[in-house]
Amino acid sequence: MAACAALAGCGAQSPLEPKSDASRQIATIWWVMLAASVVVFAGAVALLAMGWLRRERKGLPFVGEREGLSTALVVTFGMLIPAAALIPLFAWGNFTVLGATDAPDPGSTRLTVHVVAHQWWWEVRYPGARAVTANEIHIPARTPVNLVATTDDVIHSFWVPQLNRKIDMVPGKTNRILLDADEPGRFRGQCAEFCGLQHVHMGFFVQADTPARFRAWLERMAEPRRAPTTAQQKQGEQVFLDEACSGCHTIRGTSARGDVGPDLTHLQSRTTLAGLTIPNRAAYLRQWVRDPQHVKPGNKMPAIGLDRRELGALIDYLESLR
Repeated sequence: MAACAALAGCGAQSPLEPKSDASRQIATIWWVMLAASVVVFAGAVALLAMGWLRRERKGLPFVGEREGLSTALVVTFGMLIPAAALIPLFAWGNFTVLGATDAPDPGSTRLTVHVVAHQWWWEVRYPGARAVTANEIHIPARTPVNLVATTDDVIHSFWVPQLNRKIDMVPGKTNRILLDADEPGRFRGQCAEFCGLQHVHMGFFVQADTPARFRAWLERMAEPRRAPTTAQQKQGEQVFLDEACSGCHTIRGTSARGDVGPDLTHLQSRTTLAGLTIPNRAAYLRQWVRDPQHVKPGNKMPAIGLDRRELGALIDYLESLR
């Protein structure tokens, strides 16, 4: 529980705390819609109250001046005010907000990021570079990014509330969205479409860095794995290659070429494991490898039944992948 609480506080997830022009447009129209709905609702309540107070009483017909006033109020609050509120909101939303939040022209951005949704994690690739990561999307701040979204299995939905609206990820289809963070920071995202047992544990981070820091990160992620330096780490790499791990995961610089689970070449560059479910620390990593179904039931990673010595060597090796 403490780990979950710590992870929950790692990044805000509210569209009312905008960190980009697109999300500001969404937040602004939300507040205006709220104000308009309060006015319309207040008018409806006022009409109900007036109707009750001025209701027809026995022996006193509801005619003349009272009837005319009530008709005027119904027309004003039931037709004119809603029309005056909803028509401009419809026009604003369709012609301004949708344009600001729509996918960018691919030629207008200098960076494209490809995100593939899986049950239940996010694969992140950078076309033109060898960098591959999972559940943590790095982008340069103050730079429009064309995010291309696809899915490897069922319908998912990509949503970073502080940066833009949500988009669906439908099998066989490609969708796009603009990410353009105002400043460096970490922004939490989430799958917003029920996609199976662990839908709630399918989170991710968007890490916006300064352009220089982002370029350095991209170059580092393109490198192959750091070769093991100790006897235990070498043993751990051999355990990884001999067991089922290498059939599901890739570690560049080794013979492991699996594509079922995340690329682990730079595992220790990430702050979380299992789609933001647990922190990326040795104790949690050990628990995850030993019994993954207990940590995240229904995921595709099996328990491989290592003895204590093999497990210790494997964790030591995985801890060296920076």
